[in-house]
Amino acid sequence: MHFWLVTLPWRSLYSRTVTAALVVALLLATMYQSQAAAPEPKRVLILHSVGREFRPWNAYAKDIRAELDRQSRWPIDVQEHSLVAARSGDPRAEELFLEYIQELYAGTPPDLIVSVGAPSAGFFQRHRRDLFPTAPILFTVLEQRRVQYQSLTGNDAVVAVRHDFRVLFDSFLNISPDTKVVAVINGNSPNEKYWQKEMRRELQPLDGRIEIRWYDDLSYDEVLKKTASLPPHSAIFWYQMIVDAAGVAHEGDRALTRLYASANAPIFTHDDAFFGQEIVGGPMHSALGGSRRAMEVAMRILGGEKPGDIKTPPSDFAPAKYDWRELQRWKISESRLPPGSQILFREPTVWRRYSWQISLITAVMLLQAGFITALLHQRRRRQLAEVQARQRMAELAHVNRFSTAGVLTASLAHEINQPLGSILTNAETAQGILKSPSPDIVELNEIVDDIVRDDRRASEVIRRMKSLLTKTPFELKSLDLNDVARETVEFLSTLAVARKTELTSLITPNSLPILGDAIQLQQVILNLVVNGIDAMKDMPAENRAISVRTSRVGEFAELSVSDRGPGIPENKLKEIFEPFFTSKADGMGMGLSIARTIIEAHSGEIAAKNRDHGGASFKIRLPLTQIV
Repeated sequence: MHFWLVTLPWRSLYSRTVTAALVVALLLATMYQSQAAAPEPKRVLILHSVGREFRPWNAYAKDIRAELDRQSRWPIDVQEHSLVAARSGDPRAEELFLEYIQELYAGTPPDLIVSVGAPSAGFFQRHRRDLFPTAPILFTVLEQRRVQYQSLTGNDAVVAVRHDFRVLFDSFLNISPDTKVVAVINGNSPNEKYWQKEMRRELQPLDGRIEIRWYDDLSYDEVLKKTASLPPHSAIFWYQMIVDAAGVAHEGDRALTRLYASANAPIFTHDDAFFGQEIVGGPMHSALGGSRRAMEVAMRILGGEKPGDIKTPPSDFAPAKYDWRELQRWKISESRLPPGSQILFREPTVWRRYSWQISLITAVMLLQAGFITALLHQRRRRQLAEVQARQRMAELAHVNRFSTAGVLTASLAHEINQPLGSILTNAETAQGILKSPSPDIVELNEIVDDIVRDDRRASEVIRRMKSLLTKTPFELKSLDLNDVARETVEFLSTLAVARKTELTSLITPNSLPILGDAIQLQQVILNLVVNGIDAMKDMPAENRAISVRTSRVGEFAELSVSDRGPGIPENKLKEIFEPFFTSKADGMGMGLSIARTIIEAHSGEIAAKNRDHGGASFKIRLPLTQIV
């Protein structure tokens, strides 16, 4: 047992060491195999004609690089150069460029040479023996006429296109048959001069049908002036503008962009590398399609296939495609386009562009319309309910006035009997005077005046009662709250005397103009005063007092009715304006409820509270129609 405990750590350490060594060896073997299995990179030389950024070659160069990355099974090491000497055709410049390439790639020829454009193809075919005689070359982005097929070797492959200028011109004349003049835009470099001759030859049959204008002997600025003043029913054919007659190179997109900005005629062309902004469209070579076909051949060559065995026929124009914006600009009908034409850049209709926004707005508008309709319906119902409520209020108020009139009957009868008794006495006195031998005319006149005064007094009492009991519709008119208060107090003075109650009024000297119904407001004051008189009926006569006060508080007219009665129980202050609440044994409980309804119909407020020294006080507040 002792021996086992001593040897165990040594055996564990040995086991871990062996395991670590095996893991390291396995990792090294895996890395070696991975490195051995990794494919060797392919070196590709791309030679551009005249410059990489000249159109249309710049579009092809972009697509070629993209297709190389997309299709290649190997890492690609790309070296790109431009044959600048092709702009002028200077032999000395070409010789210097040849020496540069020879020195740069001495002893290490590329796995594949991609020649982009006719000038580049001509350069390689002229110097094939001196420059990479056995390296595979792929000639592409050129027209078949620019290839010297008799000079091709077994290491050369061609992916070319086929021009047909008559097809291009006929295609445009078919969609714009009124065209009379076509201006041809083409530069003055050696390659462009070649194509001018070819175009003149192919378009000769159009002589007499249209006038073709050539500007190859002009600077580009002069060309722009010419194309800005073309006659009506003209068109422009854009071939290319590498170098103009003044020797100025036009790299990039600026030349075509300037032409589009100043020209007064539609532009068509032969290659869709120019398509997308300035060109009407038509049958054109496809930059993407051509680059894809070329790189498919390139992959076969890099895969070991002999270039001379790969035969690719020249491609023709792709199906016609048109820019919808240019068709609209030059009023070219879509019905004239050839069958199967593709129309690009069509601006979507307002509905297609904003369909969900329009749908949302429409839904919101319909929802709002529904809400508005519902609100209008509710408003009509509310207005109808308010009218009906006012009618019911008027009827209840009318009933309440009849009830109040019953309370006033005794005092009103006394008030009427008094002037009637005086009238009778004065009439009997007048009869006695008239029977005397010498009637006193002066005294008779005084008696008649007394009779007239008493008659008017009785008539006024009857008028007040009639106005109180008359059933009239609720109508707001301009009036002075002070006048309503005075008339009501005067009307109730007889009742106060009969009930042995002191009725006083404190009317403010300032007018209180309001919009109101005099009869309805008079009834409110009458109800409050009568309630106060009734509340003090069990008190000693010397303590019975009630006052009516008016004042102006800010933008409101205020009227208060205060008494010295027992007041209102504190727990009932919030209920006294509710319907059917009453503290009288024989009361209906509608007087104060009607009063509140009337005041609220006048946009006012009514409140009640107990006075500090006994009694209750009711306060009415109504909005003034003008500040005085």
